[in-house]
Amino acid sequence: MDAPHSLQTAFKPLPHAPDGYLPIEDHGLIGDGAGAALVGRDGTIAWLCVPRFDSPPIFCALLDARRGGAFTIAPERLADSRQYYLPDSGVLVTEMRGPDGVLRVTDAMTFRRGAELGEGVRAARGELLRSVDVLEGEVPLRVAMVPRRPVAAEPHGDGLRIRCAGDPSLRFHATVPIQGLRGRYRLTRGERAHFVLSWAPGSYRYDPLSHDEVMQDTLAAWQAWISRFDYEGPQAPLVRRAAVTLKLLDYFENGAIIAAPTSSLPEAIGGARNWDYRYTWVRDAAFSVYALRRVGLTHEAQAFLAWVLDDVESPGRPCVLYSLDGTQPPPEREDGDLEGYRRSAPVRWGNAAAQQRQHDVFGEILDCAYQWASRGGRITPHLWSRLHQFVEQARTEWRQPDHGIWEVRTVGHPFTYSAALCQVALDRGARLAERLGLPGDIAGWRTEAEAIRRSILGEAWNPQQGTLTEYLGDGWLDASLLALPLRRVLPYGHPRMVATVECVRQRLGAGGGLLYRYLPAASPDGLPGHEGAFLLCSFWLVDNLSGQGRVREAMDLYDSLCGRANDLGLLPEQIDPVSGAFLGNFPQAFSHVGLIASGVKLARALRGGRP
Repeated sequence: MDAPHSLQTAFKPLPHAPDGYLPIEDHGLIGDGAGAALVGRDGTIAWLCVPRFDSPPIFCALLDARRGGAFTIAPERLADSRQYYLPDSGVLVTEMRGPDGVLRVTDAMTFRRGAELGEGVRAARGELLRSVDVLEGEVPLRVAMVPRRPVAAEPHGDGLRIRCAGDPSLRFHATVPIQGLRGRYRLTRGERAHFVLSWAPGSYRYDPLSHDEVMQDTLAAWQAWISRFDYEGPQAPLVRRAAVTLKLLDYFENGAIIAAPTSSLPEAIGGARNWDYRYTWVRDAAFSVYALRRVGLTHEAQAFLAWVLDDVESPGRPCVLYSLDGTQPPPEREDGDLEGYRRSAPVRWGNAAAQQRQHDVFGEILDCAYQWASRGGRITPHLWSRLHQFVEQARTEWRQPDHGIWEVRTVGHPFTYSAALCQVALDRGARLAERLGLPGDIAGWRTEAEAIRRSILGEAWNPQQGTLTEYLGDGWLDASLLALPLRRVLPYGHPRMVATVECVRQRLGAGGGLLYRYLPAASPDGLPGHEGAFLLCSFWLVDNLSGQGRVREAMDLYDSLCGRANDLGLLPEQIDPVSGAFLGNFPQAFSHVGLIASGVKLARALRGGRP
């Protein structure tokens, strides 16, 4: 069994990056419940989207090292560095060592005094604070604050006002004289400086609070929030950090949780599988709410449920994903001005999956409604009329082709996972109607739910291969089948489920406990190239092993997956199974949800309870 992830880190040399790109894993996340930034181990903020997660990026050197724009504070001739979070917070520290001294940069997107992190956007100050301290020696300091599309930078008080094309007006000031967008400074041990980038209208130019007080207020807000966290189980420090990471991906204004704060980080270096994940997927809600509720974060769970149910009350077919305010994302487009991370083009904004037909959305919504009602949430007559409609659509559409959970860009198939989630819609609809005395064909829904379950066991079963397959009547294999017991479609111990788990391990195994979600060569998805191993699927495997009573195997796999987190406890969407490098958008909410949910299930199994 691997040692628990300690969230401790030593100084490490910076990797050689001839193309100008740090590895994805050498970044940390900061945010304020509205926007987010990635801070590299080299002192560079290579990604900043404000005032919202889905706003055009102010800095995106992550996607073009030469033209994307960045905010760098670093020693000249930087040799090695380390990063860590201040305890129980989203405040990130980067310590960097040069030949003549050691520099510490503390980064935060700040909160106002007395803020509670469930209050909505009122908590955020609309600023990025970078506090610089010299710990040893004398440090020649390099500062460069260059947005992607600067139009003009003009003196404004003790700093600069910067206008950017299509972006909010920025204000940049510091406690040392601003030398323009680029400057050189020399600080000695014990000296400190603060650099502030603000974007909120009427930002805190004459703030009576000192920068140190603002940082302390921000830290206090985080630590007050985490006091509600409740978990005793495997890898407790990492599970705690995963909860903070999910909060960093939470849009405080309405409870939506974005899939990831980035766009177009590639699923294979040099490949074209690059997508914009700065939106909220309905399917993420049911999984996320399960995880959040079980570690004491009930406010976040209920807010996310409310966001989903509010969106689906709108007329029309429910959508797969939504922008933060519940509308449709902009049409997907390719950005020819950016070369992509390590020249992995194209860079995309928007996400065409929003227009796809995915039948699993019916089950995801009904499962959310079921969880909402189980916690005392009210199902209004109008909401029930919409939910009733979705149950009926699941009853009639479950055999029809769709694009599936993995959002393939080919003609559709009757995917097994989609059919299974239609079964969930019928089952949860019947339970809700019976429990709450709501109108509906309870007996008919239950009969159809059982018919779907039998069809999955029959039509999706391949006796020659000894496994359930990716779609009814044909197809190969995909790891979404591991989620069927998680959604209570099949029991963990069903013989065909047990056989499927073993087949997935053998045929989709990438080594070291990693799994591919499917193999494009066997399951064409309409896209060129390949992708890395999908982390969430490995956490689903942990859940299946635990559910089958194979707790020791499940623990060993869980520990090995936790060991793949970076020094900050952050996980990507995918892992390169050969090098272990991070791939895909980062950090990925789904991966952290999997880490939390699997830890909860293992803790229960270790206590002898039902996983």
